[in-house]
Amino acid sequence: MGALAAGLDAGRPAFAPVTRFDVAGRRVGVAATLPGDPDLDDELWWLLDEACDEAKLGTAERAGAPLFLAVHGDPRLARSAPAQRPRHGGSAFADGLARNTGLGPSRAYTSACVAASTAIADAAGIIARGEAERVVVAGGYLVEPDQYALFDAGRAFAADGQVRPFSAGRRGLLLGDGAGAVVLESAAAAGERGIEPSPAWSSWGRAGDAHHPCQPHPQGRGLARAIAGALRRAGAEPGEVGYVNAHGSGTAQSDAAETLALRAALGEHAATVPVSSTKALHGQALEASGLLELAVTLHALRGGLLPVNAGYLEPDEDCALELVLGASRPAGPGYALSLNAAFGGANTALLVGMA
Repeated sequence: MGALAAGLDAGRPAFAPVTRFDVAGRRVGVAATLPGDPDLDDELWWLLDEACDEAKLGTAERAGAPLFLAVHGDPRLARSAPAQRPRHGGSAFADGLARNTGLGPSRAYTSACVAASTAIADAAGIIARGEAERVVVAGGYLVEPDQYALFDAGRAFAADGQVRPFSAGRRGLLLGDGAGAVVLESAAAAGERGIEPSPAWSSWGRAGDAHHPCQPHPQGRGLARAIAGALRRAGAEPGEVGYVNAHGSGTAQSDAAETLALRAALGEHAATVPVSSTKALHGQALEASGLLELAVTLHALRGGLLPVNAGYLEPDEDCALELVLGASRPAGPGYALSLNAAFGGANTALLVGMA
């Protein structure tokens, strides 16, 4: 989190030329990647151990905690022989990580940019219903040549090498590495272990558009319902939201639809609540996005600084929001929303309490 936090606090985009694989024949050749050639299995194994250690989970607590893993699949899948592919699918990958880290039964989530946020919502739901005391949620995506080629061929990438959420002149998205792990636990179970949960969890909401395979509903109806659901579950009013970490992909249709979703869900407050999309700094991490951006939101709340909406050029009348521009600004009181949307019209809203 150190390098990511430093970039967030400085408002410095992490995009650079891709060196992990050959992009000579691509329209766009930049992404936000870790140095070298990291292995997703190793990265997630290390992060899961660290998260469990920080939560002070012993062997028994680990064994009783399910693992909910958001992942595109084992990166070795595409290069495997047909007979070997079942052992490299998302479920097999999650099972292996659970075994190697001493965790309980696993569940894999592969629903693109809402995979991790859906896993978090599911985990919070089963804990709230008393079906589990704690759940470990992890997500990971490392930029790789096959997905990169698909996005490039579909002309989804920003040709100017910058993600510009909610800005006039925005050209598209850019990919980025992302991986993280978190332990969700009931307050009662944590208290019995002498652990004070941090931060207090608030709520979640989910909804679907069923509008188009790739594009959101033009009025953002699904995302608006997800936001409204998160507020309703928490018993919160729109005016209590003090920050929105937006999905903000930097594409023309998505940003405009998200603006309308915020207006529908938050009413007049949508014009004044601070909004930024940190994808302009760390890129689109696909299945890991929900977890990465929740961690970014929590970092902002703990540090008292709201991250800048980088890459901004000038206003777009279709995206009239109170964007955090120029530099980070102090966080105010209230709740924070972390929003995600995915192909197929899936939408999630995670709501956490401000420090």
